[in-house]
Amino acid sequence: MGKRILIVEDEPKLAKLLAGYLGQGGFEPDILDNGLDVIPHVRVTPPDMILLDLMLPGTDGIEICKEIRVFSQIPIIMVTARVEEIDRLLGLELGADDYICKPFSPREVVARVKAVLRRSVERKEPASGILELDEDRLEARLFGATLELTVVEFKLLKLLSSAPGRIYGREKLMNQIYEDQRIVSDRTIDSHIKNLRKKIAQASPDTEIIHSVYGLGYKYEIQ
Repeated sequence: MGKRILIVEDEPKLAKLLAGYLGQGGFEPDILDNGLDVIPHVRVTPPDMILLDLMLPGTDGIEICKEIRVFSQIPIIMVTARVEEIDRLLGLELGADDYICKPFSPREVVARVKAVLRRSVERKEPASGILELDEDRLEARLFGATLELTVVEFKLLKLLSSAPGRIYGREKLMNQIYEDQRIVSDRTIDSHIKNLRKKIAQASPDTEIIHSVYGLGYKYEIQ
């Protein structure tokens, strides 16, 4: 049985076209055309991935993505005709795994779906022995060596390593790390990342796992 892909698109011809190509690619597509139907559907019959249009009747894609991320890490690809950079970044900042701009090639969509699903499987299979996190004790070990981390540094490492390859903007990191919603600056996050990198380098000089992505933020990736 193929992976189930939920297509959330209010243009019937486009939704049918995508469903046809995904079906040919070995997937099982479902279609919804109203944003209000998405959350109930996902809670009852969670798909393996969601192709989520940005502009929808009922509730827009950004709000849907935000709500899904409260209870699920289902891979989400945002689909939009609004190509302004702020929309692209906002989609990824909310936890989307990728975005595609209209007009697009249906074959490209199928290829992107396969790529995101592949990354999703990879991050569910932790690299045994490389990074170990004990949340109860707030202990971290890299290749068996203990990292002497502060609480904030541990939280940062845990969040970044929970989704290898995903880019986290500074605002997203601040909102996730500081649950009391205290006011901190971008420089505060940068400082914590700098200290975290130093401790990683001390434990394993040849290992770089926290990477800067120019203009966007940070990601965890073992290279």
